[in-house]
Amino acid sequence: MRSEVLPPSGGAPALTVRHTTVADPLARPLLDELTHEYTDRYGSSSDLYGYPAAEFAPPDGAFVLLLEGGAAIAGGAFRRHESAGPPTAELKRIWTHSAHRRRGLARRVLLVLEREAAARGYARLFLTTGPRQPEAKGLYLAAGYRPLFDVRADPETIGLLPFE
Repeated sequence: MRSEVLPPSGGAPALTVRHTTVADPLARPLLDELTHEYTDRYGSSSDLYGYPAAEFAPPDGAFVLLLEGGAAIAGGAFRRHESAGPPTAELKRIWTHSAHRRRGLARRVLLVLEREAAARGYARLFLTTGPRQPEAKGLYLAAGYRPLFDVRADPETIGLLPFE
């Protein structure tokens, strides 16, 4: 486990990035809230528990938390994604605690994950988000991710929304 400090950004205070594991007790409040959110939006949170924790650990994966005052306020992960073509990381579980939204934290998590994936030799990033997560869709479009679906279509008719 290692930590680093992210400098202040756009009026936001400096944050600590904790490179850790899914089992870190600091992650539990974020994952609990994400479970609740998925259940509210989709009726299930099974996607959160469909992957072994080891997939989000080095050397092929990563799990990071943004800490403020010692508490986790945002986080995310990646794992190796098996696909034809260049080595690909799949971004997962990018989440901001509800009390800390609208501060650009998810974008900061995304930047940390992008940097870490590049340092591990990944040449491509892939991710999916659910059709009932317009905030996530907006984040990935604004961050320059290319949608692999028709953005004009009703997301409910598509299912998972893939990006690269």
